[in-house]
Amino acid sequence: MKIIITLLSLIITHVALAAEPMLQESEYKYVEKSIGKGKPYFLEVGSDSCHSCQIMGTMLFQVTQKHPEYNIHFINVKKEREAAYALNVRMIPTQIIYDKEGKEVYRHIGVLSGDELAGLFKNFGF
Repeated sequence: MKIIITLLSLIITHVALAAEPMLQESEYKYVEKSIGKGKPYFLEVGSDSCHSCQIMGTMLFQVTQKHPEYNIHFINVKKEREAAYALNVRMIPTQIIYDKEGKEVYRHIGVLSGDELAGLFKNFGF
């Protein structure tokens, strides 16, 4: 019974998130030039066809709606494979945070919860 309830919960969550818009792609060459210009940067590196990436993209889209001043960008490595090499990304989704000087200060692989995201934005001065 627990398995059925868990599966139903996952399906409902998937359907609900699928209807939500995702964070739009940014070209890596544009983002790369902007990192280290006095504000922290959050990069979501993944693919538009990856389920976990879609979940993160939806959550980050919601964050940008509430906080348009945050530097949050999605790099689609399915279209920009060279960006994955430049960023040393081996698995997706990968989240990378750069401080205002452009130094990488955080890296995570996988899906973050909403609370984890909020904590990261607070801790890194977004």
